[in-house]
Amino acid sequence: MTGIYDSNNIFGRILRGEIPAHKVYEDEHTLAFMDVMPQAPGHVLVIPKTPSRNILDTDPATLVPLIAVVQKMAVAVRQAFDADGITIMQFNEAPAGQSVFHLHFHVIPRYDGSPLKPHSGKMEDGAVLAVHAEKLKAVLLA
Repeated sequence: MTGIYDSNNIFGRILRGEIPAHKVYEDEHTLAFMDVMPQAPGHVLVIPKTPSRNILDTDPATLVPLIAVVQKMAVAVRQAFDADGITIMQFNEAPAGQSVFHLHFHVIPRYDGSPLKPHSGKMEDGAVLAVHAEKLKAVLLA
């Protein structure tokens, strides 16, 4: 059993505009933005706008547009960052590694011979994230 959804989680606050984010894509169902603690340059998060704690409690109807955007971001990230591959991760509850309790997918560019950086808690410089966001938006608009 999952816990209760808390609308004051950081992603809920980003959706309400209370916390800034380097947004790269938005539609009526989803939002994609740069991870502030990227495990590789170009690390993007994709979230539903529907309040969902994680995949264990979300309405299946939320997943259809969400996973389509995850795929769209994976293709764009690979192109924008000239990646050899893409890792997509999604965690459910604290024992599985979930630290923000709003459903989200990590889309991370990968390169041969380069391990992922740890999700250390050290935030990336905002100017770097802005450049990465613009690079990704340029591919999405092409």
